[in-house]
Amino acid sequence: MASQQSYPSNVQLPRKLQRPQYLEVPTQNIAAIDPELSHVPVDYVRRGLKNQANQMFAGIAAIQLPSTMHRSQLHHTQTLTIPIRPSGPSSSYPTHILALSRSSTSSDSHLTLVATHALILASNCASLPRLPPSPPSYGATASLTLPVLPLTIPAPAAFPPLHTFLYTHSAPQLLSALLPAIPASFLSTLTSSQALRATLSSGPALHTLSVHLMSSAPGMGALTSVAQNIAAVWRNAVALGVHDPELWYCLDLAWEVILGAMNLGAGAR
Repeated sequence: MASQQSYPSNVQLPRKLQRPQYLEVPTQNIAAIDPELSHVPVDYVRRGLKNQANQMFAGIAAIQLPSTMHRSQLHHTQTLTIPIRPSGPSSSYPTHILALSRSSTSSDSHLTLVATHALILASNCASLPRLPPSPPSYGATASLTLPVLPLTIPAPAAFPPLHTFLYTHSAPQLLSALLPAIPASFLSTLTSSQALRATLSSGPALHTLSVHLMSSAPGMGALTSVAQNIAAVWRNAVALGVHDPELWYCLDLAWEVILGAMNLGAGAR
């Protein structure tokens, strides 16, 4: 159990974000989506998908998906037919719709809908079951009919930064989502895992980032919200079994910076 650290906002935060036990991504889940990838190393699959991220984002942007769905609809909705906006010929349309909730018995009346690509989830999320098949979208011009996949995660509202990272594997993009107003000059230096680790091991660098965050936040309440969002992304990553090293370096770095900023803010009161 991680030790807890108290802040004036009465929010209890762990000193460290614990990493889950490592699990391999089930290769049969990838092969079920694309049999041609059955003997391709998972890292190679991820690299190939990263190179296609822009086409997949264009495909997601092209569909007119509602942001939510009433929970009562889920019991009789296995697929959704969604209109398509005009898009470029290279767009790669999503294959599934995630219907996100905090739990199957949650009091939330609406589920968050997220368009996604099956290979992205299967190649990055070790704890997900095999995804149901999706009809091919080749030649679609007016609409797509996609399977709806109910999925419970700890924090649906904090899913977008993690979901985007599964496509891009971009540390600067993830950190800019986790830490508001983080300097662009710092993000431009994060060109490798080694750069992330170097920052994590540098007390002065962490302090500088914490000072910047503390000075740019409007108060302790805002810092607490940042910390809660980082913790929510962490809980989602643990639940889905995402074990990408750069993801965890980003979460560790964001956590050190926000705790430092909150300590500075508490000392200034």
